Amino acid sequence: MGLLMVESTKSNLDTYQSVYREQLIEHLLLGEMLKLSWFQFKASLEISHPSVDRAGFDVVLEANGITRHVQFKSSARTAKTSVQKIQIGLADKPSACIVWILFDPTTLELGPFLFFGNAPGKKIPSLNSLKVAKHTKGNAEGVKLERPNLRILPRLRFDKLESVDKLYSRLFGNYPLNHA
Repeated sequence: MGLLMVESTKSNLDTYQSVYREQLIEHLLLGEMLKLSWFQFKASLEISHPSVDRAGFDVVLEANGITRHVQFKSSARTAKTSVQKIQIGLADKPSACIVWILFDPTTLELGPFLFFGNAPGKKIPSLNSLKVAKHTKGNAEGVKLERPNLRILPRLRFDKLESVDKLYSRLFGNYPLNHA
């Protein structure tokens, strides 16, 4: 009986607390990145959050002279999600990127990570050629209207990174460990 209640509660959490889980996954990743920065880069990582979600980024990360505007996405490793809806406002930010965090749904262990962006200091690849996203629910007439500020980005366009170390390097460049 107790195990059944735990499973039922977990299912309800996944369904009804998706925003909570999304924030939890983001905090876990940022914590791992801060820990890496602490041990290997003299605590040089700085993190800022926007007060308003207008341009499509969730966090601003700065390290090694590189500033990244990052949009986070997350999915369980077992999810069949093949696309993400991306805010085109990211294209206006220097070194913007998207980090799709895959995680184990039972332990919340993070990784691998999917990355869409360019090298540090370079603009994100153009989003203009991507398909325009539509609302998930129809209007009063049942028509699913376009969302002109969102584009559909296929999973195939992301690079797979196996660890937080590799993600950190992709975000801020390959600089020596224990950077002075």
